[in-house]
Amino acid sequence: MSAGDQLWLPGHRCAALTAPVVDRVHRAAMAAADTAGAELRQRYGGPAAVGYLVDLRTRLAAPAGLVDAAGFAAVTRYQDSASCQRVLDKQVAYGMLVRHPDGALRATERGGAFLTDLYALHATVTGQIWGAEHAARLVRLVELTGRLLAAALADSDTGGQDAFRAVAPPYEPEGTPAGVLLLNRLTVLRYHRADAHAAAWAAAGHTARSIVDLPPGPARLAIEQETDRRAAGPYQALEPEQRLTLLADLAALPG
Repeated sequence: MSAGDQLWLPGHRCAALTAPVVDRVHRAAMAAADTAGAELRQRYGGPAAVGYLVDLRTRLAAPAGLVDAAGFAAVTRYQDSASCQRVLDKQVAYGMLVRHPDGALRATERGGAFLTDLYALHATVTGQIWGAEHAARLVRLVELTGRLLAAALADSDTGGQDAFRAVAPPYEPEGTPAGVLLLNRLTVLRYHRADAHAAAWAAAGHTARSIVDLPPGPARLAIEQETDRRAAGPYQALEPEQRLTLLADLAALPG
């Protein structure tokens, strides 16, 4: 790494600084969509019918899109696995998901219709919260997150990418609005970091349960620093100035 690259924000620092900003923007957009989507959820049977379709939308919305058992387990790694399977049982019973004998999941025709409507809802919501005044910013962010996504798909340094690979690449049909492109790319990029974090705490001897209870201190700091190192790869695909632009544009989005 050159001295100039150090000056312009190295990859591991960009990964560390970007993560909380991505979380803020993503959570705000998903919360707005959750509020706006009450009628949509009820139309398809309520939260019990649609829950994991929302979480896995970026893959299950694709024609013949599948999420395998390992991917689902990684996405839900901090939840009780038996409880997750009971939730899936309900969604299968509602006719929204098919669960194959090997545990792989795909959307039914009805589930696919819900996801089409969900993409439309997200287009409306992101258009409202990231309005015309952010249009140029969205164009830049879509381009930069596209580069990050391509690099993340080629990255092998997280120590395992089951959650990321379960949801990436996001389904982006022709004509998908910039707000939906950005929201879904942020979703899958968060899972890239989640896999890096899981690899870091596993290497330190933790489990999904014990890491949740680990208090602040040197041990947690070391895991966070290792997470940043493992998550840094995609940010190396951006020029130093683009890393700063990414941070500034994300920070400027409301939420």
